[in-house]
Amino acid sequence: MRCPFCGFDDTQVKDSRPTDDRSAIRRRRFCPNCAARFTTFERVQLRELTVVKKTGQREPFDRDKLARSIYISLRKRPVEGERVERVINSIVRQLESSGESDVPTEHIGELIMEALANLDQVAYIRFASVYRDFREAKDFGEFVGRFSPEDHE
Repeated sequence: MRCPFCGFDDTQVKDSRPTDDRSAIRRRRFCPNCAARFTTFERVQLRELTVVKKTGQREPFDRDKLARSIYISLRKRPVEGERVERVINSIVRQLESSGESDVPTEHIGELIMEALANLDQVAYIRFASVYRDFREAKDFGEFVGRFSPEDHE
């Protein structure tokens, strides 16, 4: 593993342990060249995924980009990070185990919407406002109006 500080190619693993949800291995590393310490995470990847955008453009799937969009929607919401990581891992597993290497952005968006609807309705609406491209306040009103009164409790 290359040192992110000095670029030295031969860093040493000092400690390895599974993450709390056991979806990855956390490795503490040491660089003998600059004495820096850093952490890496190793995850199982079932297949290489390619995201196909609405324009037809293709790019490699980026788990971090998926996580960022979910965390942005959940900003300042009372949801535990562990629950969010489980949701992210679940979405990635669904995508990898679907049997398809090419995944349309619409499918990823729908999986995120479904997960956020079960996790936090405010985050769900935040994500939907960007994903569904709300342009006016009435767009929000129509979308929120779909919820039944018991959903607001």
